[in-house]
Amino acid sequence: MILITGGNGQLGTELRKLLDEQQVTYVSTDSSEMDITDAKQTRQVIEELKPEVIYHCAAYTAVDKAEEESKALDELINVDGTRNVAEAAKAVGATLVYISTDYVFDGAKKEHTYKESDTPAPLNEYGRTKLLGEQAVAAIMDNYYIIRTSWVFGNYGNNFVFTMQRLAKSHSKLTVVNDQFGRPTWTRTLAEFMTFVVQEQAPFGIYHLSNEGSCSWYEFAKEILKDTTVEVAPVTSAEYPQKARRPQYSVMDLSKAEALGFVIPTWQTALSEMLSESKADVTKVE
Repeated sequence: MILITGGNGQLGTELRKLLDEQQVTYVSTDSSEMDITDAKQTRQVIEELKPEVIYHCAAYTAVDKAEEESKALDELINVDGTRNVAEAAKAVGATLVYISTDYVFDGAKKEHTYKESDTPAPLNEYGRTKLLGEQAVAAIMDNYYIIRTSWVFGNYGNNFVFTMQRLAKSHSKLTVVNDQFGRPTWTRTLAEFMTFVVQEQAPFGIYHLSNEGSCSWYEFAKEILKDTTVEVAPVTSAEYPQKARRPQYSVMDLSKAEALGFVIPTWQTALSEMLSESKADVTKVE
């Protein structure tokens, strides 16, 4: 049996859709059904279900809010919550798949991709708590996959693609930072890799997974809005200050994932497929 935490979120929803397509049975929970910050409740639910695999998609992801007003909540969910899930998973002998982030790195490597073995040095609170979550999983469990991803987008929930599309409706010109580089990741590609490592019984440990190719946020925005008349102009991070510091270069090495035989599409292909899927969904609703 499979358990999904955060099943109604951006990634959890994509994962449910994939498992439905594969006709795989699962139980999906959100915070109202299993509050991962409540150790007793988490243990009780997981011991009752006795899952063989837990896809831990629940997370606090508001990067800027985590710096100040939601700092305690960020730690409660990403660190304490992850520890609670890991301890309960260990107790029932489940394999845990934990989703982490490129923000565990400081971006100082410059033009050399980050490998799984590189030493983390997060610049912001979100990266710090996701790293602590990684460390909790690794300390508690033997059967685990830690999958670091980056710049996640998809058809469910809020993300950069939908933000750009929304702003394009009311602005003729948008400014986007051109000095932060990373790899965009389609939730579909990520969900497929999550199930792939479990189904293929890949060696346990840390993996990096995003779509092939890298870009700046400016280049990502240009691709998103290429079929519109909106002007996208580059600015520096200094011109667009944010509460949380972002790594300037957090392009992760994908060779470990690719060595498993997992085929990774480019981010441009992934974006095109996601946008086509989004249009098809709108047509169905209409």
